Amino acid sequence: MSNKPAELLKEISGLREKIIRASLPPELKERAEEMVLRLFRMARLGEYSLEYEKTANYIDWIVSLPWTTRSEDILDLKEAKEILDRNHYGLEEVKERILEYLAVLKLQKERYKKEEFKIARAPILCFVGLVGTGKTTLAYSIAEALGRKFARIPFGGMGDPLDLRGQSRLRPDAEPGLIIKALRRAGTKNPVILLDEIDRVTEEGRASIMGVLVELLDPEQNFAFRDHFLDYPFDLSEVLFIATCNNTTSISVAVMDRLEPIQMPSYTDEEKITIGRDFVLPKTIAEMGLEKDQIKIDPDVWPKIVRPLGYDAGIRTLERTINGICRKVAKMVVEGKGNHFHINTENMKEFLPSW
Repeated sequence: MSNKPAELLKEISGLREKIIRASLPPELKERAEEMVLRLFRMARLGEYSLEYEKTANYIDWIVSLPWTTRSEDILDLKEAKEILDRNHYGLEEVKERILEYLAVLKLQKERYKKEEFKIARAPILCFVGLVGTGKTTLAYSIAEALGRKFARIPFGGMGDPLDLRGQSRLRPDAEPGLIIKALRRAGTKNPVILLDEIDRVTEEGRASIMGVLVELLDPEQNFAFRDHFLDYPFDLSEVLFIATCNNTTSISVAVMDRLEPIQMPSYTDEEKITIGRDFVLPKTIAEMGLEKDQIKIDPDVWPKIVRPLGYDAGIRTLERTINGICRKVAKMVVEGKGNHFHINTENMKEFLPSW
């Protein structure tokens, strides 16, 4: 960084311009302007460099947050049903619950449309089920149906509540928590934020992390969520939180009290065959650069694809198996061993991955 006074003043003026252009809450804007004025004073005394970096980092964060930016909800139940049906096979009871949930949002919005700052709420959904049963993709589908931005926060292995709350600016390596980072990525103050696998936090940090979750999910508290780095309340009341977990036994009663659990059923073999044949295989063929008519699989082969290692509640193993088949075909096409492949019970061992 240059020590020439004119260049220093120009850099500090650039920070002030960022503050002026940003849509910040009045109190926060006043605080930021005071920090810039302090930099001007320090520049004259030569004690400038370290404080500038801290202040510039803080201002970059506050001006990039969506304090007033919102996306407009779609709330069209017919379109939402089409999206859910396109992305998920079966799960009729779960889809019905989601459509009910969107209907509540729609009615609340219509009722309170004349009250701009009235909070329209529906229960916070928590998808409970085994690995691979579609919990995370359902959250993506809800965001798509609403027309909202989407952000995911993984809780697996999290052991420190500061991961969510951020660190004080007094620390040299301070940064905001995952909540504020998710809002910055989304770019709106009303995104869908997925709290993924909230039951998989470490035992040591469980109690304190559950305390932060209560604040996030409680409408009486989350309108003024305070990240330690920002040290200024951010309104999370318009965020649509969705949680997932494998089971609820390790989630505190206070957190469960603020969630509406929806049990994700395991897939039957018949459902997996339909999912594999009609959804996973066409998608995988396209992703690997193959043509849809280059792979044909006999009906007798699908039970072997579905159960290569025995029963599996989700579709992760099914997806891996189909990926393996398509990779083998892609390799054979590139090697010039053929252009169209018909997989039947006689040759399936050539294509099914070895376990």
